[in-house]
Amino acid sequence: MQLETRIKQAIRDIPDYPKPGVIFKDIAPMLGSPALVNEMLIAQVEHWKTRNVQAVAAIEARGFIFGALIANALQVPFIPVRKSGKLPFKTESNDYSLEYGKATIEIHVDAFEKGCNVLIHDDLLATGGTAIATGELVERLGGRIAGFSFLINLGFLPGKTKIKEQFGILPFYLAEY
Repeated sequence: MQLETRIKQAIRDIPDYPKPGVIFKDIAPMLGSPALVNEMLIAQVEHWKTRNVQAVAAIEARGFIFGALIANALQVPFIPVRKSGKLPFKTESNDYSLEYGKATIEIHVDAFEKGCNVLIHDDLLATGGTAIATGELVERLGGRIAGFSFLINLGFLPGKTKIKEQFGILPFYLAEY
């Protein structure tokens, strides 16, 4: 069985969460399978290991899970991208739209050196708002975007197209709905 099929079998759909009309993709059951998590990590690392990634910026909260694992496997720094007010040091912030609302994200101003090749990671790509806002932050702080990494792409939403249009980069993901 292909990795994408196994991932889809391990994802639980939660209808009308966090608001009516949204079908939330719950990765908790997937995380209950160490073998699947390891296989997904290997697939991500194999894709990125020759692409000169110098840091991994992962988006709160579910992006932290694989983002930290990918950074560790690539032996590069992990950079947390958090909701407004959650980072203790001086930050740069960016407002963005979600599939189901609006939010602000922040990153420490000293998270990486200028010119650093930063991989942006999150668990799921939907409208692209969070990933694009993170990419804008990376560029604003003088970084270069090495790529965009996801576990899941919701292909019926415009995130993939928006990222390609704004940054000229096709996102990498392991499964698509």
